[in-house]
Amino acid sequence: MIEFENVSFKHQNGVTALRNINLKIEKGTLTAIVGENGAGKTTLVRHINGLLKPAEGAVRVFGINTKQQSVAQLSKKVGIAFQNPDNQLFSDTVTNETLFGLKNFGMSEKEQAERLEWALNFFDLARYRDVSPMLLSGGEKKRLCFASVLSWDPDVLILDEPTVGQDYYHKEKITSMIMDLLSKGKTAIIVSHDLEFLWPLQPRTLVMAQGQIIADGAMANVLSDDETIKRANLVRPQLLELAIELHLHPRVLSNVKEAAKLILVRSVGAR
Repeated sequence: MIEFENVSFKHQNGVTALRNINLKIEKGTLTAIVGENGAGKTTLVRHINGLLKPAEGAVRVFGINTKQQSVAQLSKKVGIAFQNPDNQLFSDTVTNETLFGLKNFGMSEKEQAERLEWALNFFDLARYRDVSPMLLSGGEKKRLCFASVLSWDPDVLILDEPTVGQDYYHKEKITSMIMDLLSKGKTAIIVSHDLEFLWPLQPRTLVMAQGQIIADGAMANVLSDDETIKRANLVRPQLLELAIELHLHPRVLSNVKEAAKLILVRSVGAR
């Protein structure tokens, strides 16, 4: 459904951000893209909705070359919530920000009203409906970006650093949102440094370094490789570190409850 074929990209300042990327992402899957700052993660996902076009190679979304589609055409199918909300928000009120896409995609007034209410309530923004987005906190701005994108129900959702500024409760809401999308056959792509957040989701994981994909596979397998961790300057999730120290299969400990239960069993058995 999403395909990169020999894609390279160079910024206007001459810095090469992507180097010969070959990648396929299938419909209905969850993919995480990780790596240190400057690795090329955001540049890569901005090729999916046409904000950037490859200097070399081709990107195809739903079988169509992105060079043959406008950003507006791609945006109806591919929604992206930027890392920095201030680069995305522009309307005078939270309500108008959320309605912008719905109106532009020609939805009926009834459907606009229904989707607006769902989005504002789900992301705890209903009390701010008449407030300027610029007056929201950083975390609230981030959730408004989610609301404005999710309201039009795109087939592909890209979240760039979604947990920045979010407390535990709202991180759980984001997880719930992602799982709901996957249950509906949607595709989700997450760019994140927050490996603790990603670990329970166990997504397919792409590790990037210097504009290249240096590892691709199940998260537990990819992050268990010492060379990959070192090359991408990553810090393993604590549950994975614990599994490695206990000489367990890395996917045994997917959450804290499982870890606590295992440690308790082992401590009792050692008496």
